[in-house]
Amino acid sequence: MIIDTIENSKRYASISERIALGLEYINNSDFSKIELGTYQIEGDDVFAMIQEYETKPLKSCKLEGHTKYIDIQYIISGEEHIGLVSKGTQKILTKNDEDDYAFYEGESTLFKFKTGTFGIFFPNDLHQPCVGLNQSSTVRKVVVKVRS
Repeated sequence: MIIDTIENSKRYASISERIALGLEYINNSDFSKIELGTYQIEGDDVFAMIQEYETKPLKSCKLEGHTKYIDIQYIISGEEHIGLVSKGTQKILTKNDEDDYAFYEGESTLFKFKTGTFGIFFPNDLHQPCVGLNQSSTVRKVVVKVRS
């Protein structure tokens, strides 16, 4: 997993061409003019989902992981905590191979993500997004899905 500010994103472009495309999309997009929805960057190999939601209490947020895709999550506006932990012996609660997600039982360490922060979560990284800091707040985020 990687956590950094978007100003430093060029440091990570060499990880893979697809991650570079995802970071380039984030850096070159005016998200104030893009509506919520899903946008193709490179077919099904790299695509972006623009989301807006209210954060929730930790107990209402699910620990999730993916096997086919890497997530690049970038906070356009607002702030939230995202729980992170490496995949280990956590118990799988729900798994959907077709939609590439699994929900897990387990604990994570919370990291504060605010406007301009991004994270790259690889298939071995479990993440728990949407956690409110002290109260519910509105977050606008782009999740770029990168086929691993």
